[in-house]
Parts: sequence; structure tokens; C-alpha cells
Amino acid sequence: MKEISHKLASYIKEKRLAANLTQEELANLSKIDYKHIQNIESLKKINDPKLSTLQKLARALKIKVSDITSFLFEVDN
Repeated sequence: MKEISHKLASYIKEKRLAANLTQEELANLSKIDYKHIQNIESLKKINDPKLSTLQKLARALKIKVSDITSFLFEVDN
């Protein structure tokens, strides 16, 4: 699970930066606590995020939840 958490952290940060958003702006758009965004990106608390969290992040980043899950579970060749 640690690998998935690392992939999620890098993916969310990459998409946030591509959208030219700060962590605070993403928190406001997604209605997720700023500290939770920090924790996801910095891996301070490695927990599996709830589907509802992924949905909020996806909506704020203007991507699909399936984009996130596909990235997390893609097989490296």
C-alpha cells in the first residue's frame, strides 16, 4: 500500500501544479481540509483516502476519478 500512497501523492501534486493551484486553493476548491491535502502530498499520514476524497480532488482538479485510479493501478512494464 505504501507504493500506492507514494503514487497518489505525486499524482495529486503533479495535477495541482499543472492547474497552477496552491495546496490552500485546492483545499478550498475541493472542500477538503488544507492539512489533509498537505498530508496526502507529503505522506505524513499514510492512509488510504476515501472514495469521497478522491471524488472531491478529481472535481477540483477537473479530472475523472478513473484517471486517478488508472494511474495508481497501472502496471509498469
